[in-house]
Amino acid sequence: MKIIKLLLLLPLLMLIIPFIQGKVIENIEKAVHNHEEQYYSMEDFAAVKKFDIHIHLNTVEELFMEQAQEDNFRFLDIIDDRPFGVPMRKQQKIAKDHLKHFSKIMAMATTFSVKDWNKADWTTNTIKSLKKSLSEGAVAVKIWKNIGMDLKDKNGEFVMVDNEQLDPILDYLVENNIPLLGHNGEPRDCWMPLEEMTFSQGYYGAHPEYHMYLHSEYPSYQDQIDARDHMLEKHPELTFMGAHLGSLEWSLDELAIRLEKFPNMYVDLTRLSNLQLHTFNDRQKTRAFFIKFQNRLIYGTDSQINPADNPEAFKKSIHDRWVREWKFYVTDEEIHLANFGALQGLKLPKEVIDKIYSKNAMRLLRLQS
Repeated sequence: MKIIKLLLLLPLLMLIIPFIQGKVIENIEKAVHNHEEQYYSMEDFAAVKKFDIHIHLNTVEELFMEQAQEDNFRFLDIIDDRPFGVPMRKQQKIAKDHLKHFSKIMAMATTFSVKDWNKADWTTNTIKSLKKSLSEGAVAVKIWKNIGMDLKDKNGEFVMVDNEQLDPILDYLVENNIPLLGHNGEPRDCWMPLEEMTFSQGYYGAHPEYHMYLHSEYPSYQDQIDARDHMLEKHPELTFMGAHLGSLEWSLDELAIRLEKFPNMYVDLTRLSNLQLHTFNDRQKTRAFFIKFQNRLIYGTDSQINPADNPEAFKKSIHDRWVREWKFYVTDEEIHLANFGALQGLKLPKEVIDKIYSKNAMRLLRLQS
């Protein structure tokens, strides 16, 4: 009897099986299709909320803020203790004045002066100054390359970022959950002969005074990296963002080692030419790097916002740059890298783009969306 029933059911099963197979294939195709849809396009640029983590405002003009609003960008204005251009105090005044009117799209990172480094009360006064800046709206602190490449102690020795005199400053930041942004050293090119450089021949050829290959009396590139790493080892709870790909722009492998070793370390993506060269050499590896470290990478341009003679041309240049870089990250369209050739954009998944273009910056700076 059972055999007869099975024989009677067999034709029905023969009809059902193709239907089930068809549904399975249809569902797989839908899943694949839906996966393909999880990417942005060029047309999505204006609609997606974005964050530029590395901006320098050097003018009271509001043109940049206008363009940022048009392009759906928030940004971090970073103040530097630099010996050229706009002085630190004036940078702070510009930032605070803009912050009064553009707090919805702008955040501010303060810094500290090393002018009185060799005075006994430097640490106390520096913490006092940082407290004031933080109370006035700053959400992060920048440490600049003058530590490691310019500042010397009373014995004439270069001061590096792992110097013990900086420890109370870093402890204060840890205790108050304030992130540190670090521009440590220069691109590795700076310590190489001109003919071995990747992108910097023109600049260092024209400015030999800054070409460290010619100045062996200065700390080496590796000295800068070792000091930064030692600083992070001493302060494992410090939230740190390494500017310019953590000064490891030349090697994704070396950068990956640091991101693995220091779980509170982020990097900004401001050396785009290097990222495009990595993509040119090995797109699959570069794309895999972005996906693996998607929670630690933050979009930035390091744009210097100076007074504009031609407001419309200035705004267009800002917009065009943002759009060009969006194309690299969100599409697989062809991009030309000068002196190298054509490469394909990374076409990163939507969730990765959302992180590097906004969520990671908001988390680093503890901002509300």
